[in-house]
Amino acid sequence: MDSTPSPSSSSPFDMVSSALGRYIPRVGAAGAVGPAAMEGDRTGGGPVPEDPADDRQEQILGAVNVDRDLRITHCNLDAPVFSGLDAVPGSPFVDLLPPGDVPTVTRRLRQVLETGEAHVARVQRLRRSDGSELVVSMSILTAVAPQDGLTVSVIAMARRLHLYAAETAIGTSLDIGETAQSLAESLLAWGDVAAVDLDFAVWTGEGVTEQAQGRIRLRRAALVPDRAWPEGYVTPGDDLPGDASRLLSQAVRRDDAPQAIVIPDRKAVERVLGSPRLVRALVPGDRSAGVACIPLVLDGVPPVVLGVAEVWRRADWPFHDSELFDLQELVARTSHHVDLARQHQREHTQVLALQRRLLPRTGGDTIQIASVYQPATPDSAGVGGDWVNSFPLPDGRTALVVGDVVGHGLGAAATMGQLSMEARALLSAGLAPDEVLEHLDETVSLLDDAESGLAAGYSALGSTCCIAVYDPVSHRVSLSSAGHLPPVLVDPDGRAGPLAVRPHPGLGAEFALREPFGVHTFAAPPGSLLALYTDGLVEDPAVPIDEGIDRLADAVAAVHPWDTLPQAARRVVAALAPVRQRDDVTLLLARTIGYRKGDTATWRLPARDDAADRARTLVAALLRRWHTRDDTRDSVLLLVSELVTNAVRFAEGPITVRLIRSGHGLLCEVADTGNGRPRLGRGGLLDDHGRGLHVVHRLTTRWGVRWTDTGKVVWAEIAR
Repeated sequence: MDSTPSPSSSSPFDMVSSALGRYIPRVGAAGAVGPAAMEGDRTGGGPVPEDPADDRQEQILGAVNVDRDLRITHCNLDAPVFSGLDAVPGSPFVDLLPPGDVPTVTRRLRQVLETGEAHVARVQRLRRSDGSELVVSMSILTAVAPQDGLTVSVIAMARRLHLYAAETAIGTSLDIGETAQSLAESLLAWGDVAAVDLDFAVWTGEGVTEQAQGRIRLRRAALVPDRAWPEGYVTPGDDLPGDASRLLSQAVRRDDAPQAIVIPDRKAVERVLGSPRLVRALVPGDRSAGVACIPLVLDGVPPVVLGVAEVWRRADWPFHDSELFDLQELVARTSHHVDLARQHQREHTQVLALQRRLLPRTGGDTIQIASVYQPATPDSAGVGGDWVNSFPLPDGRTALVVGDVVGHGLGAAATMGQLSMEARALLSAGLAPDEVLEHLDETVSLLDDAESGLAAGYSALGSTCCIAVYDPVSHRVSLSSAGHLPPVLVDPDGRAGPLAVRPHPGLGAEFALREPFGVHTFAAPPGSLLALYTDGLVEDPAVPIDEGIDRLADAVAAVHPWDTLPQAARRVVAALAPVRQRDDVTLLLARTIGYRKGDTATWRLPARDDAADRARTLVAALLRRWHTRDDTRDSVLLLVSELVTNAVRFAEGPITVRLIRSGHGLLCEVADTGNGRPRLGRGGLLDDHGRGLHVVHRLTTRWGVRWTDTGKVVWAEIAR
């Protein structure tokens, strides 16, 4: 195949060339490349032009098409600046690369083939046939149909354009490792080996507020090229020896001002380091080499050194003053990117700690719990606005909560944490799920600053939330939702499907009519499996959302009753989560167990004066069957008598008494039709009434009130 397609060809390389050619001066235009400029690129092995006149040279575009086997099919490297690059059709593209760069570039090429996402504007060296190298900005694009494979565009750059492209590449990620790696790759244009060593506090995201030389600790964050290194040499992730850290710190902080230093050859390096161990750790090989050390400085009073960049090259290729100026300029331009990545790392650590605090721990005797949280991308600080929580309520029930705050990052996580903790407090205080959502709706409306929140990448307005409360005695679940997708229920017979939950707008949805939150109550007999989730698990732009929910129902229905729930949850997420996540993925699985029938008893009594006596008789008989200790039985009978007496005195209608035997105690509940809240007041010593709650308070480990559709329930627990 001819390497120079005709102008009428519609190949990807022609389309790239014609599209960019209008903006790129060709030979003969102002800034054309002459022999002198060519020679400047080819001599001395140095890829960066020394002559300031070279700044007048504009970048020259070339393009190479490669197939899926990474072999060249077309090329357009006719500009004089590309002379010496042997891009022969049929040959491997990696033949154009220095050997040390082959693994990294091959990985990038295959990544673009697999994902289709372009790899844009990375500084790269190409190898000429005479052994010299040319610095280019290289972009990897998918080929335009009907061609297959990739189009690799290369731009030969003058010094200023190299600095600009390098800075642009370094600022594309908020991951501190990727940022350091991009900086090292850019620095490689000035040498044979480039490394970036960061202060350990920078690496972990902490603030660097002082530079005590005796306490500095450096960790290698990046090293290029990717090759096998001698034993003992410091590679990414390794801490530099303490004395090496102190030497580097002292070297770059001469006269209390961070400065670049150059050590010209191996003898000088060994003399400065003073130890064979340090030489093995810091010098990349046995040959004579010089090094330029450039501090990464964060402007301030005083300036703060974030780390040190090191550029090593052959001793017969000395550093010129103009090159040191360029190196310092590049590092100075990109130090703030390193600091941004540090701040992002700190945010990631804080948010992840918050997220882990909110994740469900374990279930209990009456329910099994398992959850999976999978963030969308590392650039979302490891977590987003999704939250999932489950916790036992004081009255023996279990609450399941899942929600989603719009956006990612620390602001979204803070809002998520606030809503999650408020929901837990309100549920523990006895409020029903719909009442809790009413309070959360008010919180979102009052506290959310929509303008600043959106600017920071999140907003509490429109957050969704689903709350379910499981009663292990009645084996029923009460559920309310604010704009959240419907949970999926699998009954013990294996039938699965989404619950018919009444739709409602998200929290703080001021544009919608304010309607009360609905309560959906359904049976969940022992062995039922309930799945709560966020939209990232089921949303796919290619299929309707209902189809995604149906796929989830099928996956949850496939969970065997004997399967351990954590493994089942991970299996469901692995089967359903999209390969290219657009949103965080959250799943909560709950398998109901409930109390055994013999561990509960319920009596319905008329509200008459003899109700307390009748309740004591029934409870005493049950406690004898349960072989309860005498002292515990006496306390329970007194407790039942006080609660039933209060219900008869202050409420109307029938009274329900329920006794539950659990692993840690006895739970007594008395329900009536009254809606007043019992309060523990300061009663006088000689008062003839108002002592009932004081008796309850002293007899029990804890007690409280919850409200129902027909009244209230006063519950109290006594240790066995």
